[in-house]
Amino acid sequence: MFRRRLRLSATTAASLMIVASATVLAAPTAIASPAADDPVVDVAIDSFSPATPKPGQAVTITGRVTNTSNATIANPQAIACIDEERVTTRAEIAAIPTEQNKPVNNRNTCHGLDNPNSTTFQAYTDALAPKATVRFQLLVPWDEWHIGNKPGVYAVGVMFRGNVATVVDGDKQESRITAGRSRVLMPVIDGKPTARKVNTAVVLPLRHRPTMLGNDRFANESLAQSMAPTGPLGRLLALGQKQKVTWLVDPAMLDEARQMRDGYRVVGDNNISSPGTGAKAVASWLRAFDATRAKNPVVLLPYGDPDAAGLIEGGNGLRDLVSQSRAATEQYNLGGAQGFSSGLWLENASVTSRNLAAASTGYAGARSDDTTLVSSSSWPADDRPSLSPSPVYNVLTPEGPVKSVRTVIADSALTAGGPDPEDASSPLQVRQRFAAETELLASTGKGPISVVAIPPRGWDQDGQATAQLLQGLTLPWITPVTLNDITAPKPVVTKAPAATRPASGLTGPQLDQIRQLSNSTNTFISLLNNVEQADENLRRALLRAGSYGWRGFTDEAQRFIGYEQGGVSSQLNKVHLVTNAGGERGQHRAIKVNLSGSKGQFPLTVENGLDVTIRISVAVSSPNRDDLRIQPIQQKIVPPHQKATFQIKASAEQNGLIKAEAEVISFQQVPVGKSQELVIQAAQYGSVGWILVGAACALLFGTSAVRIYRRIRSEKRNPTPAEPGSDPLHPAPLDSEEPAEPVTDSVEPPTDELQPRLTVTPEPNGHAQENLKEGVGTKDG
Repeated sequence: MFRRRLRLSATTAASLMIVASATVLAAPTAIASPAADDPVVDVAIDSFSPATPKPGQAVTITGRVTNTSNATIANPQAIACIDEERVTTRAEIAAIPTEQNKPVNNRNTCHGLDNPNSTTFQAYTDALAPKATVRFQLLVPWDEWHIGNKPGVYAVGVMFRGNVATVVDGDKQESRITAGRSRVLMPVIDGKPTARKVNTAVVLPLRHRPTMLGNDRFANESLAQSMAPTGPLGRLLALGQKQKVTWLVDPAMLDEARQMRDGYRVVGDNNISSPGTGAKAVASWLRAFDATRAKNPVVLLPYGDPDAAGLIEGGNGLRDLVSQSRAATEQYNLGGAQGFSSGLWLENASVTSRNLAAASTGYAGARSDDTTLVSSSSWPADDRPSLSPSPVYNVLTPEGPVKSVRTVIADSALTAGGPDPEDASSPLQVRQRFAAETELLASTGKGPISVVAIPPRGWDQDGQATAQLLQGLTLPWITPVTLNDITAPKPVVTKAPAATRPASGLTGPQLDQIRQLSNSTNTFISLLNNVEQADENLRRALLRAGSYGWRGFTDEAQRFIGYEQGGVSSQLNKVHLVTNAGGERGQHRAIKVNLSGSKGQFPLTVENGLDVTIRISVAVSSPNRDDLRIQPIQQKIVPPHQKATFQIKASAEQNGLIKAEAEVISFQQVPVGKSQELVIQAAQYGSVGWILVGAACALLFGTSAVRIYRRIRSEKRNPTPAEPGSDPLHPAPLDSEEPAEPVTDSVEPPTDELQPRLTVTPEPNGHAQENLKEGVGTKDG
């Protein structure tokens, strides 16, 4: 079914003037305004049979008309119409005027078949009330088309006419108007064999937004519901069982389906899980899919079907995810005897030489037979490659390590629908456009020709349009083939489309969340002593976070990324510095250490609460002091649930409190978690203190030298033989029975070493008193 909604403004109604048929009276020419504002009519064509009539065959058109306005339409009629201009080339199909810039009543490219004695129109006895719907069935005899027996393509359709109340010069009148119209393409064949066959490869995407949160936990049942026989994936698979197609599959979806088959639980909004209910339906789908691989080849998308253009534009932090997803697909174990090829699928504004170069080269495991699929609508109409005789091209990529990428260009016109853009995605429109395009390819030109058709992303939510597309493979001029059969001995070289508009995909906030999750995941992996032992599920959860399938499901995307971010952050928090107080986590309390001098060392302890061995170090820095120096710190390997202590050797040129920050770093120098506040007390002498200490030392050694010199000189001048047993430094006490020698001068003990020399009165024999010559109280003593 397809629909066309038409609105009549007051200005439009004022200019209505038509020429009536034998059964329709002419309306007066006057300036009028509708009695009801803005009437709306929807015309929907449900069926068109036969799809490709031969000259002489009658055509049956069925459908519905719905009045969605507040105006009543009197004397309504549904009338078949045709544009008698025969279309003979594909370019002419694309040039069929849509007349979107004209009022509906002034659109004259579809002329009504108004024979009163024919079944080409249907009159209704009752007026069409607001919100009411009437059905129509029109049988158009071949001669009523007035096109002779010439084959080609024609634009035909159904127009809806009726009377609406207007006010003319104050008088209430009715005006006859064309309230709606809808058109479809009608390929006419003459029954003769066409000039050639069209090798047609239909590629069916099998993809679904991620729902697996981790292990056996899922966000919802949407994947299982989609794989049920009545779901979108179930219907697509059933179509592929009947026709030869090429599967374009996201391997992440297969991983999630396999987990569902083995048992799963659904986590509700309250974080309470319940058993999943779709395991049997998913298991049945997987078995049927594996069975179809015997005739239908598989092209695996990059793991998670990433938004390649958005991630590449996001910079190095996100750009690497595209290469990682491609490498993951190259290593994927699809199982079964049949192999697969690795592929990339870009559309519209995503197709640029930069994106092709970044997403098609430079990843681990890249092979020459990898498939790159793009849509022809990515090019402007005037620059679009001809796609004849082969859709295989070498697209130039001057920004990349290789200067061109082998590319298969899908013909967007085959799934474009039309000619009216409002109805382009309806199943009937798609079927008729596909038949018209391929019939012209078959009837014009010589030599073999191949085309590729692929439904655009988000184009067919229920699979109905895709079913009509595959029905076209039964047309007599079509030869169904697979993508493996599309070859080109020497592909034509063409330029990539210019990047003129941003690609539609994930939003900026979504990309920011993915970047944060990527940083956290890479930090955790860098902690491991052996990064090759990192849990593959951790990496693949990150790849699923960048899926293009999240477009249109913002809330689910936020929940998924938040769940994964919380899991990684909880693991990172298990590796932390401990404080001085009882091993509490470093994030909660500042660590205080002392430096007793210009240099010193202090310990920092890190706890590994993970179940794996890690290799780490610590880093210390001061945000506002550039005189703090830290000697290189060695890395340590820390077993699970153990602690490691690092001796930090530091120096500071100034004393006082130094506010610094300490953090755990991986062996790749990646910071782990938040930095820890560190308070360092540096106690040391300043410049003045060092001068005073130096002066005191100089004075001490100087005075000692002077005393030694004077003592030696005094002994040389007054030599006195030592009595046996006498000690010059400790003279024996004077005999108390001997009279005391008179002393003329009294001697006071020196108070410091700067006292003047002692003077004594010489004895009668001319020598100084022995007990005072070198006594303790002298300057020399």
